[in-house]
Amino acid sequence: MNAIVGNRLKELRKAKKMSQEEVADFLNVSQSSYARMERGESTSWASHFNKICKVFEIKPEDLVRSEMNSEKNKEPLTEIAIHKVYRKIIRQYELQIKDLKTIIKNLENGNN
Repeated sequence: MNAIVGNRLKELRKAKKMSQEEVADFLNVSQSSYARMERGESTSWASHFNKICKVFEIKPEDLVRSEMNSEKNKEPLTEIAIHKVYRKIIRQYELQIKDLKTIIKNLENGNN
């Protein structure tokens, strides 16, 4: 999903004739962090979801549209499909939280 969203970010940015640095400034992240989002190397786009939609003047489902629809099939996303994408995003965060809790526990055990 990160690669799909990354490609979509790049398309949207170029369509707006914006630089990576301009978008990064709007999102309040470094240019290199934003570049990683575009390359699909980062999941941090999910934490900036609303700001991304605002800067590119799109609806949330437009950011993840290519995951749900092929280029040939441009039918509107159903509410169920949109919820499926949101559930994927939430699941990514849940996994990151689980990993962070494990790291914190290991650090606490090592420091005691």
